[in-house]
Amino acid sequence: MLERDHELGRLADAAREAADGAGAVALVFGEAGIGKSSLVRAMSAVLPRQARMLVGQCDDLATGRPLGPFRDLVGGPEPVGEELAKALRGAGDRHRVYDALRSELTTAPLPVVLAVEDVHWADEASLDALRFLVRRVERLPALLVLTYRDDELGREHPLRQLLGQASRADRVLRLPLPRLSREAVARMSEAEGLDPFQVYEVTSGNPFFVAEVLAAGNTGCAPPTVVDAVLARLRGLDAGARDALEQLAVVPSAVEHRLAEVLLDHPMTALADGEQHGLLSVTPERVVFRHELIRRAIADSLPAARRIALNRAVLRALVASPGADPSRIVHHAAQAGDADDIAQYGPAAAADASRTGAHREAAAHLRLVLRDRGRYAPAELATLLEQFAVESYTIADSAAAVAAQREAVALRRSLADIRALGADLRWLSRIHWWAGDAEAAQKAAQEAIAVLETADDPRLLALALSNTAQLHMLSERHTEAVEFGTRAIGLARASDDAAILSHALNNVGCSLWRTGDPHGRAQLEEALQVALGAGEVEHACRAYANLIWNLLERLEYAEADRYFPAALELADRAEHLGFLSYLQVELALRRFAAADWGEAERYAELGVHDHVPGRCPALTVLARVRIRRGAEGGDELLAQAWEMAVRARELQRTGPVAAARAEAAWLRGDLAGTVEAALGTYEQACALDSPAHRGELGYWLTRAGHPVPPDESGHPYALQSAGQWRAAADLWHKAGCPYEYAAALAESPAVDDKLAALALLDALGAQPLSRHVRSELRVLGVRRIPRGPLAATRVNPAGLTERQLQVLRLMVEGLTNPQIADRLVVSVRTVDNHVSAVLEKLGARTRREATARAGELGLT
Repeated sequence: MLERDHELGRLADAAREAADGAGAVALVFGEAGIGKSSLVRAMSAVLPRQARMLVGQCDDLATGRPLGPFRDLVGGPEPVGEELAKALRGAGDRHRVYDALRSELTTAPLPVVLAVEDVHWADEASLDALRFLVRRVERLPALLVLTYRDDELGREHPLRQLLGQASRADRVLRLPLPRLSREAVARMSEAEGLDPFQVYEVTSGNPFFVAEVLAAGNTGCAPPTVVDAVLARLRGLDAGARDALEQLAVVPSAVEHRLAEVLLDHPMTALADGEQHGLLSVTPERVVFRHELIRRAIADSLPAARRIALNRAVLRALVASPGADPSRIVHHAAQAGDADDIAQYGPAAAADASRTGAHREAAAHLRLVLRDRGRYAPAELATLLEQFAVESYTIADSAAAVAAQREAVALRRSLADIRALGADLRWLSRIHWWAGDAEAAQKAAQEAIAVLETADDPRLLALALSNTAQLHMLSERHTEAVEFGTRAIGLARASDDAAILSHALNNVGCSLWRTGDPHGRAQLEEALQVALGAGEVEHACRAYANLIWNLLERLEYAEADRYFPAALELADRAEHLGFLSYLQVELALRRFAAADWGEAERYAELGVHDHVPGRCPALTVLARVRIRRGAEGGDELLAQAWEMAVRARELQRTGPVAAARAEAAWLRGDLAGTVEAALGTYEQACALDSPAHRGELGYWLTRAGHPVPPDESGHPYALQSAGQWRAAADLWHKAGCPYEYAAALAESPAVDDKLAALALLDALGAQPLSRHVRSELRVLGVRRIPRGPLAATRVNPAGLTERQLQVLRLMVEGLTNPQIADRLVVSVRTVDNHVSAVLEKLGARTRREATARAGELGLT
């Protein structure tokens, strides 16, 4: 382990801290062959003596094994508890698996080091389990080590979300592994008598390439075509041993001894030869290639016909083995081109993956199965298509979900099964809505009701009616939403179906609340209680999300804050990642309103890659933060959000994006652009009687010189449109919106008000609006206008958060904590905490020292 002392030392320190209950996540990353696995193996020598180390491996399977790295722990070199073993053998209840994993990490001896290697190949169920652990490991006596190839992660790679979550944890170690230096390569080369300069030139210091070149004994092969180096080592083996290694090389996972004994003629001899030549690692339980690149090099060198034959041998052995993992069978069936076994085992593999939450893998299995549609009867094919549509919908592959569900609907029409057809049409409506196609969603919803009216199935009809009520509610057609939803409520109560009852109450409650009916919120609260009482997590999460959304829209932020903790905890505990992401986007909206822009961005980024309903507002938040800060890229993000919003045809999407576009145009002085951005959506908001969107869009129109009719809603933006800036400022201050408060105050004709607004805008880092206010002050003849923070401020070398930087600037002005709290519209206790953090980060004992240090760093 040359040149890895620093990394090993940090891992050892983290393990010792974990033993005291301060767990951590360690991210070990680098290119293939950089030594990630070697580092994991070397850890055992530096860990505390009592530490227990568990290692799981993700495999490069075409359709991954659900919970593969965790299943490897059972029967591994370090024993795990019976609770975890049973949970993983069943793997049908993922929450049982999660609880067992958490229990395993708190079971003596401690600390427990759990290393999961090659998580860039992790299946979805494993990623979900890792998310569960990452969110909790700081409170566990455990160190979670994740290794991955960072150069293989595209923008949409499923690992990205987990890494984003891990990177934001308070206790995270980032350990990028560099290549070896020339000196280290020279030390390794001396023993083999090779020219160290040539070895370094052909390997660039990649440890695996160096080892292979040295083992081959020459520098004539130049990685990354390391195949030559590996094959050179194979030539030292007899034909039987080479055949055995080629057979093992087509299995992209560890090979159990019983499988090796079936596949190989003389297994122990072959394994011993491979081990002696440094190609295999053999334990009492399994056989694995010493490095994945060795396996790939051998497998990739095989002629296609030979590779197919070897996969067929593995396939026959697995099929004959009782209890074999169906996902492994499907992988080798696909590699061998065996359509019969794909058809036989693919649905079971998909069902197994879906049960464990590995929906990407379930979709992949079904995609393989559906390549050969002709072997299935229409009803069976329709069922497979329905399953594929649901799995694709779950993983946000909208195009695949819509195409499969449409095909399923067409088959159900031909079968004249009206119950199944109605259910499929309802699902098609839902999938269209998630894909952002409101028109298609409405059309399918209407037909679903028409079909199910004659099906004599009250439950399915109630679900279709509630689905239609939801679509009406979301598009602000509240009279229709209440009509369909009320009928659904009656049928759901008669059917004693809590899930549908909660869904329908939710839709009706939202619509009534938005039209000013005081019973609306109570009905939405009832939807929440029904769902919680029945253990319907998805519907409870949806009720929380709609309660919070309505409160945010009504500027009742303190009320919304009451719901966030329970909502996030429920979605987190249940691992309902879709709603967890959506709630985090709502939290981004909340932090944006509070002008806590750093936190707003952090939460918005969690939802920016999610489904359309979450992605659109997430992009809008990110864009508005950039626009208000004067940063680049806001208009590009708004263009993406606008495209989604228009297709969704919902004012809750188009309204905020149109307002953001109008604000951006006004801030750059484009009054015509302001009117163009706001007018069409403003007219829609008036037609739909939406006070929040009508008020904000009307405000921007008046700012651009386009008059709007009087608005009696009392919304602060409506007050500003009418010139009542003082009343609006008071409402913004009461709601806790510092930026909007400053913007309203800046509309005052009084110089003192404008200067107060300017001070707050400077503290917030709101440069574009600050420039407008400075310009107005110059027009008024004010000579001494505060210059504002320098550009260097934005570099922030002290590592302060956005909010801490705002507090520091106000400290420098000489404001007390209560004065800062009043200026930023937060509690004094919150300011106390921020001041303490600022002093600590600046290494200052007093406010005077903090002011001086801030000046030295260019922060004032």
